[in-house]
Amino acid sequence: MKPTVLISGIGGDIAQGVATILRESRPDLRLVGTDVHDHHAGQKLVDQVVVLPKAADKKYVSQLKEIISKENAQFFIPITEAELAVLVGRENEFSNIRWITAGHMVVKAGLDKWETNQALLRLHLPAPQSLIPPFSGSLQFPCIIKNRFGSGSRGCTTVYSKHELPFLAQRLEKPLLQELLLPEDQEVTCAVYRNLEGKVATLLMLRKLTGGLTGWAKVIYDPKVLELCEKIAIGLDLKGSMNIQMILTKTGPRVFEINPRFSSTVLMRHRVGFSDVLWSIAEAEGKPIHYPHIQGDIQMARTQGAVILNKVPSVQ
Repeated sequence: MKPTVLISGIGGDIAQGVATILRESRPDLRLVGTDVHDHHAGQKLVDQVVVLPKAADKKYVSQLKEIISKENAQFFIPITEAELAVLVGRENEFSNIRWITAGHMVVKAGLDKWETNQALLRLHLPAPQSLIPPFSGSLQFPCIIKNRFGSGSRGCTTVYSKHELPFLAQRLEKPLLQELLLPEDQEVTCAVYRNLEGKVATLLMLRKLTGGLTGWAKVIYDPKVLELCEKIAIGLDLKGSMNIQMILTKTGPRVFEINPRFSSTVLMRHRVGFSDVLWSIAEAEGKPIHYPHIQGDIQMARTQGAVILNKVPSVQ
């Protein structure tokens, strides 16, 4: 019988990227995807889709345990941040399953952008000036207001004066005011993996966003960024993979977000050899892994496709 990998959030792009990698590279594995519905293309990438309630539902954890038991899953990859928020620290409640996560400290620091900022300061690393309500303190305008929770650029708005602040803040459930990092065209997304021996590998990608996701990226080399990523990985006791977002400012790299999971570039970076999904599974199996040398200046782009989910009889 094939070992089973359970992948949550299979209706989303990240989980589908993870499933694509495993389907192509590990045909010896059986893939089961979970989501709150089955109206998505994820069903074409896994052997089975199971519908689960939302992570905030009281029945979520109990039903997840039932699925793990019923499907005899050996590995679990929680993808969505809502699920990570509910599951972090509860791994011991699940028996006979190996978790593929970034570790407690990374998850805690990454789920909340205010905690991300505070974690960087505790590690004595540069962080953008940030404020939370009642916004007591000085911050130069223009600045950025965004949700403390959630990832991506959605809901992120530039605030040009203090007079705009009350209106923009009331639109967000948990607002965070943050220094505007420039220049915008110097945003770098950093895939960071720390193996069980503590060795860190980092892939730096200068990127351009399309619809809030990385649409184009180029592999770059920057020793200061590599050093910063390694300090964060060690300081937060990274176990596996995380993603760090930063801007290369005139005063140096400044981190504004940490994604405590595989990110939307997971398939793009796999194509150039940074195979953190495969490394995670291999280490969970007790196998050694090896980091490749990846050539700089490689450019990547996101593609788009479509599939037919079912067949219907033709009508004459």
